[in-house]
Amino acid sequence: MTRIATIRKRADFVAANRGIRVARPGFVLLVNRDAVPAVEADLRFGVTVTKKIGNAVVRNRMKRRFRALLREALPDAGIQGADHVLIGREGGVERDFAALRHELAVALSRAADGKGDPPRKRPHSGKPRK
Repeated sequence: MTRIATIRKRADFVAANRGIRVARPGFVLLVNRDAVPAVEADLRFGVTVTKKIGNAVVRNRMKRRFRALLREALPDAGIQGADHVLIGREGGVERDFAALRHELAVALSRAADGKGDPPRKRPHSGKPRK
């Protein structure tokens, strides 16, 4: 049986941002391989939703839905020895649960194949921001 743990430390969430990134309409999946200590679990997951999205009730509902999706999908489709982080997007709470399930399955298969989205472009200029 696959042991699944929850990511709790901010440093682990930040480290996941260096891994594979797969964006979908309802969420962004980050997968950081080789991040899970073998004694802790086979794989770990975390969920985060920014305060830009709704009020606390909306954010908590979205996080509950994402946790249910991950607990259902990760034992079969998760990447062993990896951290999986779901970042909620604006339309994620209104999306149909079956659609989210399908999007997560596609995102996990893309991450397992190493086919993440290209890195985001960061604004670069010589002068500091104001």
